[in-house]
This record gives sequence, C-alpha cells and structure tokens, in this order.
Amino acid sequence: MKPHYTHRMFTMLTGITIGNYIRNRRLSLAGIEILETKNKIIDIALKYGYENPTSFTKAFSRFHGVAPSVIRKKIAAKLKLFNPFVIKLHIEGGSGMEYKIIDIKEEKFIAIAKDFRNEIVNEEGNHEIPDFWDECYKKGILDELKSFNKNNDKIYGLCSCVNSVEGKFKYGIGVKINKDTKELDFDELIKGGYIIWEVPASKYVVFECFGDNPNSIGEAWSYFYKEFLPQTGYKVNESTDYEVYYENGKDGLFCDLYIPIKK
Repeated sequence: MKPHYTHRMFTMLTGITIGNYIRNRRLSLAGIEILETKNKIIDIALKYGYENPTSFTKAFSRFHGVAPSVIRKKIAAKLKLFNPFVIKLHIEGGSGMEYKIIDIKEEKFIAIAKDFRNEIVNEEGNHEIPDFWDECYKKGILDELKSFNKNNDKIYGLCSCVNSVEGKFKYGIGVKINKDTKELDFDELIKGGYIIWEVPASKYVVFECFGDNPNSIGEAWSYFYKEFLPQTGYKVNESTDYEVYYENGKDGLFCDLYIPIKK
C-alpha cells in the first residue's frame, strides 16, 4: 500500500497519525529508560531519534510535562505512559452503504489550491479546509470558477496524495475542463493564482455522502477502509481523490466522494 493511503488508513482506524504515534511511543519509552537506567540522557536522546539534547528536552517536556533532568534526579514527578496498539478480533458489519464503481478517463481541472499539514486529518474540530472554502467564497473565487464552464453545475474538492517527507498535502477547489469550458488564457489564470490540476485515468469507487456537514465524508472514508476494501479485494490507487458538490443535487446530499482504486 502506498504511503499516502497507509497514513490515511492508520489515522482513520486509530485516531492518531503515524508520526504522532511513533513520537509518543519513543518519548514514553525514553521516560522509562531515564527513570530506570543510568544511561546518559544524550545517548537516550540519540537512541530515540533526536539529534541533540535540546530538541529532545523540548519534546520530552511537552509530552511528559517535566524535563528529563527532573526524572533522572528521581524528584517526584509523573510520567506519561503511551501504550502500543494491540490488534484484537471483534465482530463488525451488519450495516451497508451504497456505492458504484466507474472507470474515469484522464481529466483536467482549473483549480485554486493550497498546502495543508498532514496532521489536520486527525485534529478534532479542525476547520482549515472549510475555512479555505469560505475564503474562496468571500473573495468571489467560487463564482469565477463556475463562470469558466457555461454548463457547469458542479464544483470539485480535489485532494492530492499526502507527502510524508514534507508533511503536507495539497487541496484544491476547481471545475472540470471539458467541451463546455470557455476559451481561457491559461497563462493569465496561472499568473492569477490558479493551477491546472491533472488527474490520470483510473477506476473509482463513488459514495454518496448525505448530511448537512463534512462529517458524512469522514463516515464514507471510514466505511471505505473498514468495510469496502476488506470485502471487495480492491486496493487504493495513488491518485487524486475528490468530492463533487452539486448546485441542484439530491435532497440531503452533501457531496459525492470519489476514491481511486485498483485490483
């Protein structure tokens, strides 16, 4: 499985990012080692992935609420224990969600895009992407995007693969380029902050997300990882996933969620 989807599945199933899980486990183990051994703190810092004592002390203090030197002196202080995950078998299922699988040819979109931190997918109450939509609406960007296509009643939320090295992913708001798109000066659009977002041909599973807020999207993603993938034999395909928002959609439909898959 590609890093982008491993990261996303881990977060969806556990409620914490892989990076945060590893960091918390290391700091938990480091606390025990400082308390129970005579190993030098600098050696412990290096062992658990910190290049210097300063960065280790800052991370340790944020996690445990006390500096490593205090623990070493065995001054009364509480350490935080972060246990490893354990896989347990339990029964799930018995519920359903409708989906369809379609093949989509290569597509291009005109979009306004922004980089976001990987961690926001796990931050409860984080509104950075909804705030991005609000910002684009207030600036008239959504209306301008719609004007590019004379028969357009859809707008797309485009999401790139997570870049685990840089710690970020790109999210864009755009409209599809097709036969109904007006003749546009793409060079001028790019100078104005727009991009051309290209999506290669792929097979997609499509879920309808009903509700009045983005929680329905999270529920569809959860179903995708916990139910759809294990039962169908499909795998995730590293490409753009996207939401489709309609001006005149079904009653109660928040959006359609398109997720790229492969056998």
